[in-house]
Amino acid sequence: MSDSENFDPLGSTKKYEAQERKFPRGVVIRLFAYLIAGHVFAAFLYLLFAVAGKG
Repeated sequence: MSDSENFDPLGSTKKYEAQERKFPRGVVIRLFAYLIAGHVFAAFLYLLFAVAGKG
């Protein structure tokens, strides 16, 4: 058996598989900020309609 049978021309992909599963830090921070801002906006709208509905 020779080494040419087990040769991978693209190299080892194990290093890249771990990196592909992680999101960039900026995307995670932006996603978290949008989720928080969206919930705050939704709570404001709920409060607005709850107060307007009593009047």
